[in-house]
Amino acid sequence: MDGCCYASITSSSTILNFQGGSSSTNRRFYRSASGPQFQCFTLANPFLQLKNNFQSTVHRQSSSCLTLRSYKGIISAEADKKGWDFGRFVKTLYFFNGPPSPAKFFDFLVEKLTGPAPSEPVKSMDTSGIVLVAGATGGVGRRVVDVLRKKGLPVKVLVRNAEKAKRMLGPDVDMIVGDITKASTLLPEYFKGVKKVVNAVSVIVGPKEGDTPERAKYSQGIKFFEPEIKGDSPEMVEYIGMKNLINAIKESVAQRNGKLVFGFDGDSSRDLPWGALDDVVMGGVSESTFCIDPTGGENGKPTGLFTGRVSTSNNGGFTSIRTKNFTIPEDVSAYDGFELRIKGDGRRYKLIVRTSRDWDTVGYTSGFDTVEGWQWVRVPFSSLRPIFRARTVQDAAPFDPSQIISLQLMFSKFEYDGKLNPTFVEGPFQLPVSIIRAYIKEPITPRFIHVGSAGVTRVERPGLDLSKQPPAVRMNKELGSILTFKLKGEDLIRESGIPYTIIRPCALTEEPAGADLVVEQGDNITGKISREEVALICVAALESSNACDKTFEVKSVIPFSEPFTVDPENPPPKKDYDMYFSTLKDGITGKEALEKSPVPV
Repeated sequence: MDGCCYASITSSSTILNFQGGSSSTNRRFYRSASGPQFQCFTLANPFLQLKNNFQSTVHRQSSSCLTLRSYKGIISAEADKKGWDFGRFVKTLYFFNGPPSPAKFFDFLVEKLTGPAPSEPVKSMDTSGIVLVAGATGGVGRRVVDVLRKKGLPVKVLVRNAEKAKRMLGPDVDMIVGDITKASTLLPEYFKGVKKVVNAVSVIVGPKEGDTPERAKYSQGIKFFEPEIKGDSPEMVEYIGMKNLINAIKESVAQRNGKLVFGFDGDSSRDLPWGALDDVVMGGVSESTFCIDPTGGENGKPTGLFTGRVSTSNNGGFTSIRTKNFTIPEDVSAYDGFELRIKGDGRRYKLIVRTSRDWDTVGYTSGFDTVEGWQWVRVPFSSLRPIFRARTVQDAAPFDPSQIISLQLMFSKFEYDGKLNPTFVEGPFQLPVSIIRAYIKEPITPRFIHVGSAGVTRVERPGLDLSKQPPAVRMNKELGSILTFKLKGEDLIRESGIPYTIIRPCALTEEPAGADLVVEQGDNITGKISREEVALICVAALESSNACDKTFEVKSVIPFSEPFTVDPENPPPKKDYDMYFSTLKDGITGKEALEKSPVPV
């Protein structure tokens, strides 16, 4: 054949056989390590018009062959072009396991990096997420489900009894059947897509002497019957169960400090398989590398280092580093974007995120500017633009942050849709990158709402008059240390790193919502509050940054001795719960009074 180059790829080496010709279009054959057949694809003129006397420059097919390991030469180009390093090209190609389609890949290589600007807006990203309600068949949980549905939010429930859940919540309820006391029933994959959690699970307390079929005594509240634990112990439900639930949802629900994807963040570190992907794949001569500099980061700590030299020779003009495809897609759907800790140089770079395993595919791309010195750069997912061959793809699927397959950092002359990088200059550059992690945008709202109980810090509190305390405080030990384990469960939430709100209602009733409220901190109040009101508070807290990482107690102003009713013709006005949340302070839990008097278990 005229103008053909043969490359026989084996598992141990790559054999290159070249044969030139007079054709103005040069062809190259290659065979993958597993494939028995050679394939032919075309390299068009713009980058690789090799000399017509190419056959005198390299060996004919019948001549002795060179292996890739020993081949160090540069393929010569036309007089006005710089030499092209074919060996580096092949090395780049096979670092990334080769493209799935050679013909498609080399069409990409010769595509011009210009095009018309888009005339239509890019599709927006779907940012919806599921709210999980644990304990959804309980008195508070089922009301939370009802409030969420009325707001049009997607809901999933975690229940032990599927048939009971269908009877109470409807046959089409989206559910996970599991038991928080049994970790084996709470596999993390069950919780995929869950972004927020309302936990209304509680140990069951009932009358010793039994109850009516309608649970009339239970509905009156613990104040009016002699209680005992029914079913699993407080330790199993409130402590071990909490630990199991947090472990099950922690990969789906966002952490306040983000999710480390690459780099060195405090005591945590994570490496990725980065490789250089420069304009050598298009006939250019730019070159970059990536390495870990063990002392090049801030305060002498480790950092990744993206460095190289960029040139516009041979119509090139970009360098980049790209990861190999992840074996398991990275799921950062609980977050709002990526943030990078970098040492800038005043230039503009790109972050490219891919959600497909194909080589030549849409890259969701955003440029970011840098200044001199160490800085944080944030790339919101909403800013990622679907780019294919330097052009915006108007009908691309919305970015899916649960299916990230690879990352790429690039310094390029080109932006997209014909635009150029205003900070581009040829020559050497370096970009230290110490951290890439997913982040939650400000203001941060709670991801985990927990319905606990007032009184959890009062057990054996010095100087406390137990005669004035609720039965659970007086009978903590008789009830299996119920409040002690509730407090230990709270501590697991506070230590989890998940943005949270802990709501400690006083005695729960079946009365309607609507009474005026008392919201305090420090675990001192007693009283009653309706389950319906608590459900409304839970859902309001999900949307309030003022409630984030706060612990508080709540009751109504109505005393136990007075029933509370609502006139359907004249219902009370809806409350602005954020007005209450705005008064809350950080770090107040009621444990302050116990610091000198630890509670025994």
